Amino acid sequence: MARKYFGTDGIRGTANAEPMTVEIATRVAMAAGYRFTRGNHRHRVVIAKDTRLSGYMLEPALTAGFVSMGMDVTLVGPLPTPAVAMLTHSMRADLGVMLSASHNPFHDNGIKLFGPDGYKLSDEVEAEIEALMDGELGPLRADPAKLGRAQRLDDAPGRYIEFVKNTFPDGLTLDGLRIVIDCAHGAAYKVAPTVLAELGAEVVRIGVDPNGTNINKDCGATHPDALVRQVRESRADLGVALDGDADRVVIVDDKGAVLDGDRLMAMVALHWHSVGRLRGGGVVATVMSNLGLERYLSGLGLDLVRTQVGDRYVIERMREGGYNMGGEQSGHIILSDYVTTGDGLIAALQALAVIVQADKPVSEVSRLFEPLPQILRNVRFDEGQPLEAESVKKSIAAGEARLDGTGRVLIRKSGTEPVIRVMAEGEDETLVQAVVSDIVDAIARAAR
Repeated sequence: MARKYFGTDGIRGTANAEPMTVEIATRVAMAAGYRFTRGNHRHRVVIAKDTRLSGYMLEPALTAGFVSMGMDVTLVGPLPTPAVAMLTHSMRADLGVMLSASHNPFHDNGIKLFGPDGYKLSDEVEAEIEALMDGELGPLRADPAKLGRAQRLDDAPGRYIEFVKNTFPDGLTLDGLRIVIDCAHGAAYKVAPTVLAELGAEVVRIGVDPNGTNINKDCGATHPDALVRQVRESRADLGVALDGDADRVVIVDDKGAVLDGDRLMAMVALHWHSVGRLRGGGVVATVMSNLGLERYLSGLGLDLVRTQVGDRYVIERMREGGYNMGGEQSGHIILSDYVTTGDGLIAALQALAVIVQADKPVSEVSRLFEPLPQILRNVRFDEGQPLEAESVKKSIAAGEARLDGTGRVLIRKSGTEPVIRVMAEGEDETLVQAVVSDIVDAIARAAR
């Protein structure tokens, strides 16, 4: 059943327009607060945000909604999404909330919800919250004497910094490494450089001057060109780029090459497999991960288990199959020995641990497989169901026939914006380009 508010990663949209309004944020909080009220103890919710201007509007709205339902609110300010998951669990809170639209530009925002176990909510629980939102919430409000309170937790950044540092192997340091860190003017602009510096690295900082409107603007994990330039100018050993809420990461090697999530998972999986740490017999990834990664892991005797796009679907499959590594090509990497969601900083530290122990340049350590040519294009549409058009179906079938087992085609609607994503990969880049172009043209015609 189609959902009204929630997409693949919480609720997301343009700030101050539905569904990212004060009114809906308040109703989300009221509905979620009621859904997660259990027993007679004082109920608590942890709320964090990234650096978007609209956070100043939505944070008070959420706070008011939760307080009206009798929940105490702990405000932690700008912190990465994984910090919310960690704090929710460690503080035994009933709910965690992250205000962020991740890698989107500043004019968007989003609401991500975490349960008391630190995991993102299931589709079923989100559906229950939606039903409550569309119902009559007035009678569910708390009595005046049972209203919640709100307070700030000043030492939240320090708690997260120590937590992240403790995931780095004992006996290792980053001494002697010059690392450029790009925080995308986002949620990790303070904590990420501190972690790297306290582990011994010489840190060059970019993307650490948020002003409310520059988050992800020509920087961060989705725009690594600035990091590539800075790595070269600084003659750094490597660069690390996070996105706006720091749940994804890419690394730039000493030669300026960008290493995506597939490359990083290969590095860490090889090491963990060699020392007997990798559980489940493989890695969980999404349908977007490159065939090159799948073939590389197969050569190690490991499986690549694929899910639909969305890190929470990766996490669900990891939990079902007993895997402790999973992620997305985009850089969401989940290492469940440490965290319950994607954590760009912890993933970077695990890759750095491999690099430090190898005592070789990053460009050598990361050269494990050659990705197959993969082309991804987006087609925006305003309304309708262009994928249901016969012309589009025929174009997709023709593209699959042309690849003839040497590659694959993937078509999907975005869960966060009105676009259709067209991806193809195969051994012949020219052929892949042609297949994608033909399908994109067919969808564009059908969407008119």
